[in-house]
Amino acid sequence: MSGPHTLTEQFIHLGLGATSVPQPPFDGMEWYEGYGQRHGADGAEGRLVSMYTFDTDWDVWEMHPKGTEVVLCVEGSMTLHQEHSDGAVNAVTIGKGEYAINPPGVWHTADIAGASATAVFITAGEGTEHRPR
Repeated sequence: MSGPHTLTEQFIHLGLGATSVPQPPFDGMEWYEGYGQRHGADGAEGRLVSMYTFDTDWDVWEMHPKGTEVVLCVEGSMTLHQEHSDGAVNAVTIGKGEYAINPPGVWHTADIAGASATAVFITAGEGTEHRPR
């Protein structure tokens, strides 16, 4: 597929062999099941690049057991809360142009400062889990 594409609507899969594959338009949480079917063979080495704009705090925690997640804030400000397996909890606030890393196995959620925040996520998504906040 040639471009241009809009990252908020069509995410990118970074796969084995240094490939970049535009994805079908995002249409809700069930989209992720199809993504797993399309690229599950890449295992923990595959990465999903996505972009979201948030206008409220997250209502869930999530955790990626098989790799790190980079969160790059491109507009606004957000505070990432991380809960480590040893019980340690920390928070980091990132603004435009700043990033944070969610290590593998660390539960994380976010609070949005101001009216909204937009972030790019580079995620090792295999095995991702969610729980209510």
